[in-house]
Amino acid sequence: MKRKATALDVAKLAGVSRSAVSLVLNGRGDGNVAKESQDRIREAAAALNYTPNTIAVSLRNRRSRIIGIVSDQVVTSPFDGNIIAGADAVARSQGFVTVVMDTESDETRDEGAVATLLDRQVDGLMYITVGLRPLHVPLNMLQVPSVLANCFDDRPEAGVPAVVPDEVRGGREAATHLLELGHRDIAFLAGDSLTPAAPRRIQGHRDAFERAGIPVPPGRILQVGWDIDTGFHGAMKLLDGVPAAERPTAIACANDRLAIGVVLAANRLGLSIPQDLSVMGYDDEFRIASTMVPALTTMALPLREMGEVAMTGLLRELSEEPEGNNDGGASPGTDRTSEGRGAGSRLGETLVPCRLVVRGSTGPIPPRQA
Repeated sequence: MKRKATALDVAKLAGVSRSAVSLVLNGRGDGNVAKESQDRIREAAAALNYTPNTIAVSLRNRRSRIIGIVSDQVVTSPFDGNIIAGADAVARSQGFVTVVMDTESDETRDEGAVATLLDRQVDGLMYITVGLRPLHVPLNMLQVPSVLANCFDDRPEAGVPAVVPDEVRGGREAATHLLELGHRDIAFLAGDSLTPAAPRRIQGHRDAFERAGIPVPPGRILQVGWDIDTGFHGAMKLLDGVPAAERPTAIACANDRLAIGVVLAANRLGLSIPQDLSVMGYDDEFRIASTMVPALTTMALPLREMGEVAMTGLLRELSEEPEGNNDGGASPGTDRTSEGRGAGSRLGETLVPCRLVVRGSTGPIPPRQA
């Protein structure tokens, strides 16, 4: 049987020292090994089909190379599994594996889930939620480097960094898209106040009008909920029995399910989309937004990107810790936060932009109201 290549084999082929191979293949080459040498090492490792012995590496640096992930219901949710997929892809690319525990939205299980993962000697922890929300972070998360994705610490002094969607910017770009199509009478079905995403998206909606120098039409921002039926009834309130000249020419929605309700209401009233009414969604829900008739223009939540950014930051923090420092990690008083970026951000938040996806449900203002 062919002998498995060793790090010494890679070093000889690349013309470098064995220590240089170790630094590069363990992600610590930058600043320690010249770029040209790093390239030669990776090429040699690929040519020899060399992979480090993960057990030996773990014993040597007292690292498990395991990241624990706690979720409220991401594992069982049809919507936000992409956050875990993004995080896991980054972890695997750096030689880490992830272990996921789902609490099924039972907050009393949070601390126990974290304790279970800590007992498995995880190097770091991530907490992921379905839908943006504040989280009462289990304090035992602070025993190792930790990060939050799609949620934020309701006690900022705990110092756990968060990666969240830039909802203010998303609300602004959604409204700006409609304004650029010529719409001025735009209604916004804005969800409800039970989630922090709603006020952030409302702020962005208002910001778009302010930047355009146009007042927000009175009575056009309605917090109705998040489901298809509330979208239907909200749209009927805006459209049913209202003269064409007094109807909104576009309805922006705080999620795609609301937009489905608006489309159903428009169909009930014999209105064509987008000829009579433009409809804008938010989320870009898989197998919904792109398959509607017409296909839904929407703001895509950066689910996979949030997982990638959160895991990248977590692994960067781990790489900056001294090797062998896996005996309790940072104390609860350790400050790992960085300044949030963008309007509406909090201390320690990294904002990931949403993406405008233009499809067939939005169009120019109807000629009779231009």
